[in-house]
This record gives sequence, structure tokens and C-alpha cells, in this order.
Amino acid sequence: MSEEAPPAELPELLNQAIARELQVSIQYMFQHAIGTGQAGAASGKTQAARQSKFLGSHFPYWLPGDRLKKIAITEMRHAESIAERLVALGGEPTTQPDTIELGTTTLEMLTRDRQLEREAIELYGKVIQVAEAVGDEVTEKLFQRILSDEEGHHRLFSDLLGEA
Repeated sequence: MSEEAPPAELPELLNQAIARELQVSIQYMFQHAIGTGQAGAASGKTQAARQSKFLGSHFPYWLPGDRLKKIAITEMRHAESIAERLVALGGEPTTQPDTIELGTTTLEMLTRDRQLEREAIELYGKVIQVAEAVGDEVTEKLFQRILSDEEGHHRLFSDLLGEA
């Protein structure tokens, strides 16, 4: 496939993927912040106090908070990789995330998050099919790797919901 002339559908799909990745990276990070902030308030210890003692952001805090933070970082890396690919194809990446819905309870948050991962799995399967159809092996391989991550995120949220 020519790098200069991707079919119109592919850049549109890549921008949908970017908007989705921006959405969930923000959503998961804020859910993590809500969880750690509430737990810190309940214990009388703030996140800042814990970090000042360098327990740092790479050690587990609460389940699922630490996992949400790690997933949020992975999702931001996905957005970056997809944006780089879109630019290489001559497109312009969106800067607008899809609608962010944090939820008000852990159950609501995890249920929404799992649904978003399910939707990503469907979208990325479509991206892979379109990339394969037009002979774009680079995009196809990129989304195969991202799809594998999303499937893992879906499994994690299902496990956390007790619905493995």
C-alpha cells in the first residue's frame, strides 16, 4: 500500500481509535485518582504524603486502582502509536477524546470500562480487516498488538467484576 494514499476509511478508523484511546486513558487515570483519593481521605493519608515517602506510583495501592493507572498509561501509548501511524499515512490525528464517563461506584466504573474494552476489540478487529484488505501490513501488525492488550484489559475487568 502506498503511504501517501490510504483509502478514506482507514484514516477515519484510526481517528476513531485515537479518540477512544484518549477517552479511556483519561477515564482510567481519573478513576484511579478517585479511588486513591477516597482511600487516602478515609485513612487520613493523602496520595501526596505517600508519594513524598517514595512509595511512588509504581507500587500497588488498591485493587483495582493500581491496575487502572497502568492500563491508562498503556492506552496513552496506544494513542501515540496510532497517531504516529496516521501521520505516516498522511492523516491528521484528532485531539478530541470520546465522551468520558467516570461512573459513581466501583461496579459502575468497571462495568463501563469493560464495555469500552469490548467496543475497542470490535473496532480494532475492523481496522485489522481494512488494513489487511488494502495491504497495509504496518497498520495491521500495530493493531494486532494493540488488540492483544485490549483483550487483556477486557479479561481483567471481567475478572474484577467476577465474570471471568
